[in-house]
Amino acid sequence: MELQLTTLDWVIFALYAGLLAASGYYFSRKKTSDSRDYFLAHNSMPVWMVAISTLATTQSAATFLGGPDLGYSGDLSYLFTNLGAVLAAFAAARLLIPRFYALRVTTVYELLQFRFGESAKQQAGAMYLIGRVFASGARLYMAAIAVSMILFNDIDAGHVVLAVLILSLAGLLQTFLGGVRSVIQSDALQCAIYVGAAIVVMSVLLWQIPADLPQILSALQNPAQGQASKLELVDWHWDFSDPFNVWSILTGFVLLHFATLGLDQDASQRLLTCKTPGEGARAMLLSVVMVIPVMAVFMAIGMLLFIFYQRPDLMGGVSATPPSGSDVTVFMHYVLNEMPQGLRGLVTIGVVAAALSTLNSSLNSMASVLTEDLYRGWLKKRGIKKSERHFVFAGRMSMALLALALGGMAVLCYYWQQYSDLPLITFALSVMVFAYSGLLGVFFTVLFTKRGNSTSVTFALAAGFLVTLVQQPWIISALTGAEPPAAMAFTWQLCLGAAISFAVCCLGSPEPEMAGEPQEEAGA
Repeated sequence: MELQLTTLDWVIFALYAGLLAASGYYFSRKKTSDSRDYFLAHNSMPVWMVAISTLATTQSAATFLGGPDLGYSGDLSYLFTNLGAVLAAFAAARLLIPRFYALRVTTVYELLQFRFGESAKQQAGAMYLIGRVFASGARLYMAAIAVSMILFNDIDAGHVVLAVLILSLAGLLQTFLGGVRSVIQSDALQCAIYVGAAIVVMSVLLWQIPADLPQILSALQNPAQGQASKLELVDWHWDFSDPFNVWSILTGFVLLHFATLGLDQDASQRLLTCKTPGEGARAMLLSVVMVIPVMAVFMAIGMLLFIFYQRPDLMGGVSATPPSGSDVTVFMHYVLNEMPQGLRGLVTIGVVAAALSTLNSSLNSMASVLTEDLYRGWLKKRGIKKSERHFVFAGRMSMALLALALGGMAVLCYYWQQYSDLPLITFALSVMVFAYSGLLGVFFTVLFTKRGNSTSVTFALAAGFLVTLVQQPWIISALTGAEPPAAMAFTWQLCLGAAISFAVCCLGSPEPEMAGEPQEEAGA
């Protein structure tokens, strides 16, 4: 099939490109005078905008493409994982946000400095950077394959690399000058675009399916003889290879979201731009609540695609060709083969908007860690003093360097995901476990014990990474020389990695001069 882009598609592309250029200029008009303004907007951002930005940061092209895939092939159990997010948000709002505001941190890893010293902060920051390159590179790759398929009708390596370059450059230009303020404002715009595009796709599917809503719901309730309902919300089965059952949600997903919201500078940086810790906590809880309807829209698209391809009895006897194993996702198969002409451009900008909302946030948050935790600490250790404008410049240069790193990781993911054969959302979630396992162990040591020192932090971060690594099927196969057993879900990998990392960190005896945090913080 030869993909034909219509004049309307190209008009939509042009309008979106113009909107990106205009919004990038508008959001970057305010000059940034120091690094705290560049990375935290001097704590001046409104709650509603921070909440939308946090939502856009935690969602991505993986949601845009993978959400429909899960709805098509499974049930609604992935939607129920938001229970883990709600529980984690309350915990992070109680345990972490007040501490961060009391200490006036620029990055969340500065909390470790008060307990374990400068080196612990730098090690945690470096671990975050490694994990974020993995995770954001994976999400950039997913957006790139969608853009490649729509523009070039294939996912040849050269075309995917070109799509990666286009997206990386667009993300860099959006955030280079204005810092986190322009990122948050841009995120609100991009979120409206990709959610709007998803609603349009869902509306088109409802128009294309001749059955009424009660018939559709009945078909989803009884998809085929012997098949469970696709409307099932809670999966009570014990299965260590399934990340979406209730036991996994109440353990691994709570840890995953606690790390995402409180220990991952990518999301927590947004929450630190509010005026007070109370506003930061409200923005976090609001973002978690808003995720539910957004995710429901993407999963509903997948459910409707199931009717479209698998229930010809509800399609008036007209049977569309279902996706084959060579298709990347059922959603992309539908866009390329069945979507009315003139709307492919809308889907493309939806994918790009979802990608940019995550990419912009990642670039700025990673630059804040690289500049504030690593580079500033390196200068301080050598007694070198620089002006605040220098650190703003360093932050911008860091973003350019990190854009190259994310692009390289996205290209690597082109081969990694094909080998792992994981669904897109599962793949995007699982790669961050490498960093989260160690970070959870170290921060739990700070929050719940008086143990640990800078040396045990080093070993704990390494232990979290290595424990996650040895649980990968390809590592098991390489070590044993045999086919690996059924893979343990990433949620259980995270539980095991965090527990071992916590135990290792607690082995260290506290250093007397680092025995506690500042008094005002301890009572926060």
